[in-house]
Amino acid sequence: MTARPAGKTSTAKKAPASATAKKASAADLPAVRKEPAPERPAVRKAPPLDPGDRARLLAGEHHDPHGVLGAHPVRGGVVVRVLRPFAREVAVLAKGRRVVLHDDGDGLFSGLLPLLRKVPAYELRVRYDEGPELEVQDPYRFLPSLGDLDLHLIGEGRHEELWTALGSRIMTHEGVTGTRFAVWAPNARGVRLTGAFTYWGAGLPMRSLGSTGVWELFVPGLGEGTVYKYDITRPDGSHTLRADPMARRTECPPNTASIVTESHHAWGDAEWMERRGVRPAHEAPLSVYEVHLASWRPGLTYRELAEQLPAYVRDLGFTHVEFMPVTEHPFGGSWGYQVTGFYAPTARMGTPDDFKHLVDALHRAGIGVLMDWVPAHFPKDDWALAEFDGRPLYEHEDPRRSHHPDWGTLEFDYGRKEVRNFLVANAVYWCQEFHIDGLRVDAVASMLYLDYSREHGEWVPNEFGGRENPDAVAFLQEMNATVYRRCPGIVTFAEESTAWDGVTRATDQVGPGGFGGLGFGMKWNMGWMHDSLEYVQKEPVHRKYHHDEMTFSMVYAYSENYILPISHDEVVHGKRSLVSKMPGDWWQQRANHRAYLGFMWAHPGKQLLYMGQEFAQGGEWSADHGPDWWLLDPAYGAAADHRGVQNLVRDLNTVYTATPSLWERDTSPEGFAWVVGDAADDNVFAFLRFDGFGSPLLAVSNFSPVVRQDYRLGVPDTFAAWTEVLNTDAGRYGGSDVVGTDPVKTESVPWHGRESSVRMTLPPLATVWLRPA
Repeated sequence: MTARPAGKTSTAKKAPASATAKKASAADLPAVRKEPAPERPAVRKAPPLDPGDRARLLAGEHHDPHGVLGAHPVRGGVVVRVLRPFAREVAVLAKGRRVVLHDDGDGLFSGLLPLLRKVPAYELRVRYDEGPELEVQDPYRFLPSLGDLDLHLIGEGRHEELWTALGSRIMTHEGVTGTRFAVWAPNARGVRLTGAFTYWGAGLPMRSLGSTGVWELFVPGLGEGTVYKYDITRPDGSHTLRADPMARRTECPPNTASIVTESHHAWGDAEWMERRGVRPAHEAPLSVYEVHLASWRPGLTYRELAEQLPAYVRDLGFTHVEFMPVTEHPFGGSWGYQVTGFYAPTARMGTPDDFKHLVDALHRAGIGVLMDWVPAHFPKDDWALAEFDGRPLYEHEDPRRSHHPDWGTLEFDYGRKEVRNFLVANAVYWCQEFHIDGLRVDAVASMLYLDYSREHGEWVPNEFGGRENPDAVAFLQEMNATVYRRCPGIVTFAEESTAWDGVTRATDQVGPGGFGGLGFGMKWNMGWMHDSLEYVQKEPVHRKYHHDEMTFSMVYAYSENYILPISHDEVVHGKRSLVSKMPGDWWQQRANHRAYLGFMWAHPGKQLLYMGQEFAQGGEWSADHGPDWWLLDPAYGAAADHRGVQNLVRDLNTVYTATPSLWERDTSPEGFAWVVGDAADDNVFAFLRFDGFGSPLLAVSNFSPVVRQDYRLGVPDTFAAWTEVLNTDAGRYGGSDVVGTDPVKTESVPWHGRESSVRMTLPPLATVWLRPA
């Protein structure tokens, strides 16, 4: 018998052979026969296996193992061949007889069952060392478990539910329950399935399904919880051990193997799913709380988060949460933005069903769920996607198109139909299987431009001599069109940092650049974010020289459907937290912080705020410890200061959601009008917002630290008086409490180009909202 080599394992040092065999039988195989074996009838020797077939089988290079393994009719009977490395004995049970096969060496066993004209129903009995005899089905007696339609769609790059065809899937095939494994590896000379069920040694050879590049194997008896990888023989004959690109569950990092899984979650969010698409997102209130799940409350699982996060977000009045990437990633310091498991929620906080439970809990609390999605690049880990089958596969074959200079990662080859299918189906997967309400697509600009972060000579122009990437454009258009068609009510967001034309335009509407729109629902307004933050970081005395940085956004406000983000990127890497960006002493910093949030919530566009900024956390965010919740502890001396800002955010969301003027016409010029946009010397901005019926809200921001008495503003003459509905200087927010308790009367004094005006007191470093009394 061949000596057992030290097999590779993804988790721990391998147990002794007999202990491992017992563990494998209990976890991975259907039954164990412990009764004494009956008498062993003699078996005829099978015809010799072709030396080439034998060599390819043992080297993991056979494209059709089912053609030589299993049972096959020959002259004189039926020959049975079995490949079971490390087995001491293999027997066949057929027609009530138990026949021990010959040991042909190297884990191969064979025998001729005489006087049979066709293959009978049979099972295998396998014994390892002195352990119990295992009763198993032969994987090589089954026809392919992937149908012609699946293979056709995979070949066309149009399988919109790719996860149902590739990866591991528990199923009943030809009346037997087991798991079907399928992987796309067109350059491989051979693929073997390995795991605890093969003792992490030589695996079970998979068969090639023609020109699709798909390798398939149905293994009876394997079920939920099975840990596995693919042993791929590269074109040069070397081997690489890879995680499943389509794995829907993975081991917890730093372990890297894939796990067979099956969902048992029963959704309870039917009401949410039915009504989420009734109103288009750009015409609805949308206020987003961005969360890094692993650090929001460090140590909590998905299910524990489901007990705390929905209640917190609902109390603060946010309509949605946005999760930084939840897909599996090896390095926590990437915050999830370097993905290796595109179809698996990270195992750090639980199982896929646990993550579904969290989404379900948020929906039942009336909160939408958005997630960051990262189709722009992937890391180079040698157990993941990089040169997956020995050659560039998911990445572009030209290093000038594949290597990302900023992040040391690889960019996807969007021109390859199978890669595009992998990503488009992935977007559908999260929206369809996990009820995700929207995808924020990360790093869109790096996808769109061939010269992104590259110097002259480091990039190749497109076929028209330009810098645009037509393959990426086509991919984004297909992704958006597909998810909007398949998943009603969802919305996609582009983190696109340039002035690319038509990010949120329909894909069939061609712009001046010659490209159709990308088809996104919304775009992150990075320009507004950078300009406005540049303004508020200035000392008030200098702000008059930067006044245009707060008004310029209205020049292009309706060129796209925008969301205004104060995201994680702005509170790390030395950029300081939002309140710490502000000038002045602690009181002035908080006042600036509150005034800025009031301006942001009133500005056309939806809102996004990163966790910790809702209570004016002073320190930068760290993925290691998350928000500084202790700042809200009543025992902390300055807790009232932080709770005041938190109270403001709650009230901003409450008034915002109840006021259609602030969201119904975000993408329409008719929904906005300047009252005064050029009061640079006063550091004052005032504008009107209108709902679909013309009902207004007046927003006034004073970014000066002085109180301005009897400040006159032109207003519509339709309304006799205006009353405050929100004032960021209120005492309960930590302000100086310069608030207007009485309505402000409209006077027939022309001002700011209007026939009527009001006189009001502007609090220092504050934003005030008023509506008709």
